[in-house]
Amino acid sequence: MVQFLAGLKGEGKTRKMIDMANQDVKVTDGHIVYIDDDMRHSRDLHRDIRFVEVEKGLLANCREFIGFVLGILSQNNDITHIYIDGLNNIVCSICDKAADSKELVFLKERLDEISEKEHVEFIVSLHSNVEDLPEAIKGALV
Repeated sequence: MVQFLAGLKGEGKTRKMIDMANQDVKVTDGHIVYIDDDMRHSRDLHRDIRFVEVEKGLLANCREFIGFVLGILSQNNDITHIYIDGLNNIVCSICDKAADSKELVFLKERLDEISEKEHVEFIVSLHSNVEDLPEAIKGALV
């Protein structure tokens, strides 16, 4: 399953994701990964959550990001949840244009496939006005 949190800066997306991850770590039989573009919130997460920092703008497009996620999954087959905070900051091709329908829909479809095959849940935050998102993404909002 792939879920999205969307909203403008300051609407509490990161706090909600941190709270969700900290709750999930209490009940999961596997591991949780939290991907972010900086270390600011690493201390807010439970110590059993694997924090992965990705340099801002390091990945050029969603295809590279999918490869990055598959690399993480290849190292540990017990991952049950992957939280991705601030996708816009991590993937250059959707920086400042989170409503790019093709790129986001492609990403959602690939994450759905990976989720089903690997039995992992994805929770992704986007800095975007909800009304501007494609319907496929709106249907997956938390």
